[in-house]
Amino acid sequence: MDSPRRLSYDELEAHRAETDRAYGSKRHPIAVLLWNVRSAYNVGSIFRTCDAIRAEKLLLCGFTPTPERHGIHKTALGAEQSVPWQYYASAHEAIAEQRQRGHRILAVELAHGARPHWMVDARDLPATLIFGNELVGISEEILALCDDVLVIPMFGQKHSLNVAVSVGVVLYRALEVIERQVYVEH
Repeated sequence: MDSPRRLSYDELEAHRAETDRAYGSKRHPIAVLLWNVRSAYNVGSIFRTCDAIRAEKLLLCGFTPTPERHGIHKTALGAEQSVPWQYYASAHEAIAEQRQRGHRILAVELAHGARPHWMVDARDLPATLIFGNELVGISEEILALCDDVLVIPMFGQKHSLNVAVSVGVVLYRALEVIERQVYVEH
């Protein structure tokens, strides 16, 4: 085996072109809803993660900043241009629209009865994953609208991860389920 080496820019571009040919405009059946996330830097990072997995859509709700904010561009590095997004003043409206589209609504929260994020399976998809405010999480009112709740188990001293990190952890688990389904079907 050759020793590992970084991919060149040309190799990365060739891989991107190959991915675009394989997927076309198809996106994975996962949406992310951010409710009252304060940090523009977190939102920008989440745009990049949504771009990385080809998420269907990013829904920004409440006082979550939109791409006009400088901090978003600084961390999104242009992903705010490639990820379909929409702003909703009310999470209720966003949830209702996603449910009409056939999505299960899954909160990611520290809550009674939550199941570990690694238990996401094909029955959960398509899904809209809700992530809340960095300090207070998701309101009880919004939790009541969800079909289920996922949790990222914590084994250290802290109770939670940064919201942008949490989005990455859960999205890549959901992507693993989707890709396994595609692989099994073909």
